[in-house]
Amino acid sequence: MEKGIVVHLLEKQPNGVIAKIDERLWTADMLAALHHVNYLTVGGNEYETLEGRLNVDAQSIELLLAAVRHGKSI
Repeated sequence: MEKGIVVHLLEKQPNGVIAKIDERLWTADMLAALHHVNYLTVGGNEYETLEGRLNVDAQSIELLLAAVRHGKSI
């Protein structure tokens, strides 16, 4: 994994549909950071990480995310 690994970011939408929102090469440092974070931002949007899956056949990682819905401030 010297060059990194392809990570697919998949959003679980409120209606249950799974939509691919991003795919890019992650470094080992970025993958290691997943041990310490529960949220990530992509394209200016914040997502909660729900679960991950290593796809051995495709040699990639798939992360299931849910969009963070920020309520109005009081």
